[in-house]
Amino acid sequence: MSTSTLTPTRPTRRTTLAGAAAGLGVLVTAAACGGGSEDAPGSAEYSAPAADLSAKITYGLWDQNQVAGLQQNIDAFNQKFPNIDVAVNVTPFSEYWTKLQTQATSGTLPDLFWMNGPNFQLYATNGKIAPITGAVSAGDIDPANYPKALTDLYSLDDVRYGVPKDFDTIGVWVNTALFQQAGVPLPTAEWTWDEFQDTAVRISQALGAQGIFGAAGGMDGQTTYYNTIFEAGGEVVADGKSGYASTESVQGLTFWADLIAGGGSPTMQQLTDTTADQWFTSGKLAMYWGGSWFRSALTDTALAASVQVLPLPKGAQQVTVIHGVANVVAASSKNQQAAQALQVFLASQEAQRQLGAAGAVIPAFTGTQDAFAGSMPGTDLQLFLDAVDHSKPLPVSANTSAWNALETELLPDAFSGAKPVGEVASDLATQMDQVLAGE
Repeated sequence: MSTSTLTPTRPTRRTTLAGAAAGLGVLVTAAACGGGSEDAPGSAEYSAPAADLSAKITYGLWDQNQVAGLQQNIDAFNQKFPNIDVAVNVTPFSEYWTKLQTQATSGTLPDLFWMNGPNFQLYATNGKIAPITGAVSAGDIDPANYPKALTDLYSLDDVRYGVPKDFDTIGVWVNTALFQQAGVPLPTAEWTWDEFQDTAVRISQALGAQGIFGAAGGMDGQTTYYNTIFEAGGEVVADGKSGYASTESVQGLTFWADLIAGGGSPTMQQLTDTTADQWFTSGKLAMYWGGSWFRSALTDTALAASVQVLPLPKGAQQVTVIHGVANVVAASSKNQQAAQALQVFLASQEAQRQLGAAGAVIPAFTGTQDAFAGSMPGTDLQLFLDAVDHSKPLPVSANTSAWNALETELLPDAFSGAKPVGEVASDLATQMDQVLAGE
């Protein structure tokens, strides 16, 4: 059994991506050496509860922006199960996985909690989450209702564990007021990499004296360099090997190095001090590559009236990364029947439509996304739905975090210009292949 650690890729950060280091080393080592039931996958036992079931359960998640919509879900759930008390525990993404590691090691995981793709396999392999096999067999969860790429993402050895809650794709959020102030016309939806670079530099030159930039790079692969690697025709990881050393992948990385070198973006140091999304929400960034989840950060803000969104500028091909969060039940839950009941309800068409209407995320249940698309009048959120047609899954492997850590360590030198992009990419590929060989 693997003794690897893992680092979350996206804050959703949704998403976002992007992640602070968190380990499962203690957890995995204990599972590998301890023997007993903890070594086996969680129980798949399931039975629909009676309406009068009484229990207190916890629901762990990382995005405060989604709490209002989820509370509506929970209120509707309590109409069906009035005696199940649900406590929502929100932990910031930067701390979420460290906390989850501690809880997993001590057997105190939330009864139901959010899981992402990069971290899923270690928790499933070590018997920390319960399969949904029983609920699927009972007909209470139908995997056909969700994008296949997401249901597959949360399956291991043909066993399903998570129910997709939402999905996200990437677009360019635009502050139209800054375009007007800079005297730069808004690009069209058919724009190219060159047009993006030119637009970013022009805005930075026009408004730089006010500390305003045209666009921003950063170290969140999901929203930035994974997309340009894919658009250049490269790969991050494929067939158990790193794709970073390819000419195409180097082109995808060079896109961001050029943006910073040309003055179209804050420096890497500035982006370390203040993340790209914070630059945008503070009115100091004209274009932000962000996920569909970023919609919730604009709710009830003065900035929202000036915001538009565009598809990613096209490289050799049009691509966006797609990912989604799943709800999983802790195998150690002492109230597993109640937790499974909430898991099933949150996966229902009713709850998913309600979640979509809240506007924070795109619900995963097919046919419930229209509310999200219309949740920000005047802004074309439909493009996030249309982007599914040219999407590629977030790159993951059995131990994603190990090579995520290498990206975090090495890529800043490429983006800042401290080292040639090709040299950094080659070094990253070599070290990444060593990690992948050990999975």
